[in-house]
Amino acid sequence: MTHKDCAVELDPARLKRAVRQVEWRDLTQMSLAGGLLEVLHPVPWLIAALTLFHLGWWPLAVLAEFMFFLTALRLNHEAIHHNLGFSAKGHRRVLHGLSLVMLGSNNSVAFNHLRHHRHINTEADLEGKAGRMSLWQVLLYGPLFPLECHWAAMTEGGPAWRRRVMIDLALNMVLPALALGLGLGLLWWHWLTMLAAQCFTALFAVWITHRGCDDSALVARTQRGRMVNAVSYNMFFHLEHHLFPAVPVSRLPELAERLERIEPAFARAIRPVVGR
Repeated sequence: MTHKDCAVELDPARLKRAVRQVEWRDLTQMSLAGGLLEVLHPVPWLIAALTLFHLGWWPLAVLAEFMFFLTALRLNHEAIHHNLGFSAKGHRRVLHGLSLVMLGSNNSVAFNHLRHHRHINTEADLEGKAGRMSLWQVLLYGPLFPLECHWAAMTEGGPAWRRRVMIDLALNMVLPALALGLGLGLLWWHWLTMLAAQCFTALFAVWITHRGCDDSALVARTQRGRMVNAVSYNMFFHLEHHLFPAVPVSRLPELAERLERIEPAFARAIRPVVGR
């Protein structure tokens, strides 16, 4: 079965009509308290991971690290689109803070992700390139993906983006310095886990939600099912995100319901993230 067989074809004109008709602006409002709650989502997972590393419970520690990285990606995503209810400077500070604990430059991710939205499925879409690869290709490409994102932001982003990336990379030195200075082995384990996670970002953050969606009005995959979306913190409502990037992730389930009420064919046409 080819990816063209994975979904009922949805006429792009029908999708555009549904997008124009759906009420979505009321879903974009985020209070300061709501934004702070979003910032706190990764914290319990990070504490759990470090505690489990300290106790020597490695498999559980790695699982907790995966959940930390997932929730940190969600927070990164919200900060990139200014969906936390903070000022522009406040959103940049969130990206800097995430760079400290996740490694790499989250501002380089921001540069390429915003360009991904503007130029999806074109030569300028560096982030989306992974979605056009096979599984084995994206696994091999994974370690190169963050390097290419950094290089693109540094060489094509202009002085402001270069300055933000350099701040992020300087913050990357904090954890190793603390690990050396305080003799905390668990920080080294966290650092190594984040290094590995960065190598799989192309797979989990791009390929899984964009594979086989290069020739359709449906430019991304989306998921139905409460359990999967609860575990993934609603990150798999990716098509809805592309249609309405100003809607916070926490409100994408409601947005999906509104779309399907206006255009029932939408539910039949979607390509699932998990499954087919």
